[in-house]
Amino acid sequence: WLDDQPGYLPPVQLGEVIRAAGIGEVIETRCDAYAVGDIVTTLTGFQEYTIVRDDLFTTPVPGPVDQVDQLAVMSIYGPTGATAYFGMTGIGRPQQGETVVVSAAAGATGSVAGQIAKIAGARVVGIAGGPHKCRAVVEDFGFDACIDYRQDGLAAALKKECPRGVDVYFDNVGGPILDAVLGRLAHKARVVLCGVISSYLTGEHPGPANYVNLLAKTALMQGFNALDEWGRFDEAFAALRGWEEQGLLTHREHISDGIESCVDALNGLFTGANIGKTLVRLAGS
Repeated sequence: WLDDQPGYLPPVQLGEVIRAAGIGEVIETRCDAYAVGDIVTTLTGFQEYTIVRDDLFTTPVPGPVDQVDQLAVMSIYGPTGATAYFGMTGIGRPQQGETVVVSAAAGATGSVAGQIAKIAGARVVGIAGGPHKCRAVVEDFGFDACIDYRQDGLAAALKKECPRGVDVYFDNVGGPILDAVLGRLAHKARVVLCGVISSYLTGEHPGPANYVNLLAKTALMQGFNALDEWGRFDEAFAALRGWEEQGLLTHREHISDGIESCVDALNGLFTGANIGKTLVRLAGS
């Protein structure tokens, strides 16, 4: 929605507020479902105050304001967690003993998706950029291994870490990394298309040369949008909360302060500055 190409939401027009999910406190309401003081998640945008519809991606957060773990809500119990949940459980469907590969594994969605695959009993290999991110993927998020795409020869590293092939690939980046993993698919593999951050800035989407492997391995490659499952978000959050309470799911945040830091925070997603969920904390929050 940052360019004029059709997508799951209309493009942001010149002069409009940049979209962003957020958590906030209701200070005035004309909706019977919400009271002043309630905590909600919604599409707040890059702004300190916003007027929203109660039926447009707005969800109440249970619990007193002083007891709400706002970081967990934004990292897990929001669109990020729902995206990881529906993509991995609905399309990836990892099984005990299978090999799962996740790109952008140090990011908000990738880190949760990989942990869900671990909970299912799979061997999980992350792909990330830089040794510090790879350490976080293994040490903080519990992946079995992580490939540094900036240093390691990707094809050789995939062969080493996935000797029997890749059963599930959760793709957040597209481009050459997607192509490399397609060349390593196992029989009946499932490829989950979640994002193409490698080409968001360039606008170029080179086709994968190894797509023929989908035919050779009778594999499935499917895109999805978690918002299509809006009516099932409670199911996702219940599962994610249960795993977190059992100590099976963890989260990290990359936090900047002040509304003026929003642009730099957004740019950091494309330069690889973040580990975990990128958040902007407003004054008084």
